[in-house]
Amino acid sequence: MKESAGLLLWREREAAPGAAREIEVLVVHPSGPYNRAAPWGIPKGEIDAGENSEEAARREVREETGIDVTGPVSSLGWVDYTRSRKRVHAFAARAPEGAIARCASWEIDRAEWVSPEVARERMQRDQQAFLDRLLTQGTPATAPTPRLAPTTTPPGTPARRRG
Repeated sequence: MKESAGLLLWREREAAPGAAREIEVLVVHPSGPYNRAAPWGIPKGEIDAGENSEEAARREVREETGIDVTGPVSSLGWVDYTRSRKRVHAFAARAPEGAIARCASWEIDRAEWVSPEVARERMQRDQQAFLDRLLTQGTPATAPTPRLAPTTTPPGTPARRRG
């Protein structure tokens, strides 16, 4: 089974004074004409020999988006893709201050900060479990309370989508 790893980056969205704080997450779209209609996802890629999944996730985000995540990350567990023999490990991390959504690699053709609701609409179906887990476990105390229904799959267990 192939294994890859990635980071679900989040940041606080600017809100009007007195408004509830909300988050945005970074999603990327794979490049190439064959991926024109492909769903978006988290920046991710294969785990290299000698790397652990967290190291691979940090490297892939840096390679694909140019964002260097040096702060703490929290595990969002893993999912096995339902249509391929691939396991994806994911971690959540607060984006560094001033992080810009950009394409730093030929592997992606778009990168955007979006609300969790928009991310859910765009994301690869199996990866939606990572968004659910982020919103369930929350973000550090300085972050807002996320606002989507939590998943019934606890972190660290395989999430399989049917449908």
